[in-house]
Amino acid sequence: VRLVESGGKLVQTGGSLRLSCEAFGDTFDDYAIGWFRQAPGKEREGVACLSSSDLSTEYSDSAKGRFTISRDNAKNSIYLQMNALKPEDTAVYYCAAGPTGRYTYKPISVGSEYDYWGQGTQVTVSS
Repeated sequence: VRLVESGGKLVQTGGSLRLSCEAFGDTFDDYAIGWFRQAPGKEREGVACLSSSDLSTEYSDSAKGRFTISRDNAKNSIYLQMNALKPEDTAVYYCAAGPTGRYTYKPISVGSEYDYWGQGTQVTVSS
């Protein structure tokens, strides 16, 4: 499965962005999905995740109330809607899907449990 992110760009503080991630080679339907980010000099951190069943989400404290994760199986795509952006949201954002062969009813926030990753898309929020 190949994941391709898009939508990252330079925005001003308070602005909004929607990141997209499209899957090639397989469908997202039965995968748990997640968005992670990594800022320069910092470790990768989970931002938002969604269970295979689409019944359960989990957000980092910094993302709660501002970000929304979703998927559109018809378009084989997942999204991260980001509102009220702050300079500290500046990072490379990655989408992830997995685990293979395990349907989840709970979101997965641990990056190592995902099997597939995109190449990342840069989000820069200017102050």
